[in-house]
Amino acid sequence: MTLWRKYNGSLIPDQPPHILVNDSENVIAKKIKEHNSYFARWTSNFDCHQQTDFWYVINDRHLKIEDYSKNTRSKIRRGLKNCIVKVVSLDEIKDFGYECYKYAIENYNTHLQPKSNLEFADDLDALDREWEFWGVFFDGKLIGYSQNRIVKDYCDYSTIKFHPKYLKYYPSYALFFSMNAYYLNEMKFKYVNDGARSISHETNIQEFLIQKFQFRKAYCKLHLSYSYKFKIIILLLYPLKSIIGFFNNKFAKKVSSVLKQETIRRSFL
Repeated sequence: MTLWRKYNGSLIPDQPPHILVNDSENVIAKKIKEHNSYFARWTSNFDCHQQTDFWYVINDRHLKIEDYSKNTRSKIRRGLKNCIVKVVSLDEIKDFGYECYKYAIENYNTHLQPKSNLEFADDLDALDREWEFWGVFFDGKLIGYSQNRIVKDYCDYSTIKFHPKYLKYYPSYALFFSMNAYYLNEMKFKYVNDGARSISHETNIQEFLIQKFQFRKAYCKLHLSYSYKFKIIILLLYPLKSIIGFFNNKFAKKVSSVLKQETIRRSFL
């Protein structure tokens, strides 16, 4: 039976994407009701080598610095010269990571709002022991971090935030190079995962990783199962998705994200 966790009102599998979700539709429906969720979302056919409308961005290559482009090598070296990258504790992220988190979220074009400092700390305290944390420091100040979930020989770069003010010092190049070298080269992990196709907000991070760090899209199939009431709402609003997309307020953006997700699901029917 699959373990599930609640995330932004939905249920998602609490396991790596290459592990098959084997729960029946009835079991998933019961889980949605038990957790008072709007819907459950999961994938199948991970890394199917056939282009689909949904994917994860992964890296499974053991690369040395000379394997990157000249431009990327230069920025990696500048990042490592400007910044210190190291494994840190949960308490360090809880005490010093909120500023990075808050300003990174505010810099996104998204309906998502930053959590409060207390909510940020509570979410970290609720994590289990399968997480590792990396910090990027400039002049002793934490300017970026990564929250990584470890499952055997798999690493999920679950949450990565950089303070926008310090991007000119190339902290992202230093962090990704250091983490990839550790997990893929030193620890010999099967792959690292930067997450699924972004739906809730525009982000350039996945294209950045593909172009600069030789990540690739692992295509798969998206599945959704709605609660009864939420399914009715989707059926009513879906014909209006183009109209809703014209509005730029936070509520309309949130609705548009859900309808975009439904469009992706229908592409597999």
